[in-house]
Amino acid sequence: MGSIVSAIGSAINAIISAIANVFETIVSAIVTVLVAIWDFIIAILCCRCFSRGGTATGAGYGGTTGTTTGRRRRFGGGFGRRRAAATY
Repeated sequence: MGSIVSAIGSAINAIISAIANVFETIVSAIVTVLVAIWDFIIAILCCRCFSRGGTATGAGYGGTTGTTTGRRRRFGGGFGRRRAAATY
């Protein structure tokens, strides 16, 4: 009689374990997708907010493409120095 109860208990344990493994796999897949979406959004925000010049476009300060030309004019011509007025 004890072996029958043990076999039934083992079968119930196996079924619950299989259901738990399926549930764990589903949760893991959902979390992986959510983290990938979050990383993508953060990468876009960091690229737009914290980029210095043309790192996102590959243009740099001297390039003709990208949006870095407005930054050069705004900071006085580049390299953080203002040129002195020419005296003749």
